[in-house]
Amino acid sequence: MSEPGKPKLTYFNGRGQAESVRLMLAAAGIEFDEIYVETKEELEKLRESGDLLFLQLPLLEINGVKLVQVGAIVRHVARRAALYGKNNVESAKCDMLAEGARDFNEIFNALPFAPDRSAAEDEIQDNVLPRWLPIFEQALEDNGTGFLVGTGMTFADVALLEPLLTISELYPYALEDYSKLEDFLSYMREVPNLAKYLNSSHRKPPADDKYVELVQGILS
Repeated sequence: MSEPGKPKLTYFNGRGQAESVRLMLAAAGIEFDEIYVETKEELEKLRESGDLLFLQLPLLEINGVKLVQVGAIVRHVARRAALYGKNNVESAKCDMLAEGARDFNEIFNALPFAPDRSAAEDEIQDNVLPRWLPIFEQALEDNGTGFLVGTGMTFADVALLEPLLTISELYPYALEDYSKLEDFLSYMREVPNLAKYLNSSHRKPPADDKYVELVQGILS
């Protein structure tokens, strides 16, 4: 049961596209309730209500405002929590790096739905990680503060945390040659608000066959 006035996040009972939102809410110290869509009928009812402007989840209801589109939701929360850089230049860099991190992360979001999961994992290890990890290692090196932008955590850091957490699950030794990324991941995991989230029931397990079947059934 959702508490009155508490932000509500509507999505499937899994990480997926909503995980970026959960991590951002956690980083901002905003507690939230979740509503899980479990049937095609429930999704259709949401679409018919007009709450899903682009007919897609996730949906965040916060302070009387209903928001869809992950990028818009994340940025709204980042602005509220002063995690969007200290000036226009830093904000632009946050956008740039967060968009790159999101492109990187989409590869992992698609992985559970790959026709050949094993081949897809090999492709990531052989080609995807060597392409993307050096980019973010260099970004951390160039900024020189332990963060991607400025001197403190921004939503770009939260965006990068998501794929790094997945990599640590799937490829435990992948960051060994990337000391900046290793240190970054260790630090971000220990940020109090994020550590609390990562050890809570809001943090879902990796997608399994049951979750894939559920989502495909609802969206078919």
